[in-house]
Amino acid sequence: MQRILFVCLGNICRSPAAEAVFAARARDAGLRVATDSAGTSGWHVGEPPYGPMIAAAARRGYDLSALRARQVSADDFAAFDLVLAMDRSNLADLAALRPAASSAELALFLGQGEVPDPWYSRDFDAALDLIEEGADRVLARLGATGA
Repeated sequence: MQRILFVCLGNICRSPAAEAVFAARARDAGLRVATDSAGTSGWHVGEPPYGPMIAAAARRGYDLSALRARQVSADDFAAFDLVLAMDRSNLADLAALRPAASSAELALFLGQGEVPDPWYSRDFDAALDLIEEGADRVLARLGATGA
């Protein structure tokens, strides 16, 4: 079973949305995966996702309400096969945290692109558009049918 971690800055907008979107689409595609999300900062540990992101995701059928923010740790590089950052800043923070012996793959969620932080842009729907696109790309990469 593939283990995938989605990472953004605070773990209250992009990464929990990516976790929920990817998990739903993987389930629909019949792919068995384990997913989680985390933030590079500890600002929001224990908090639910940001209300406007919960609402935007719910309008598309994704439920983020049970998720709680946590901070990424070096141990995550042993617990997950694939660690996906929402932007280059998160990617750099993760690269600095990654243990030298880690075999986990570290990459940008969108390949070469970034998911802008809707906390600042206030455009939660645009972020979700990119997250759905990214989820489909990851599914296709993993060989899921229907992605």
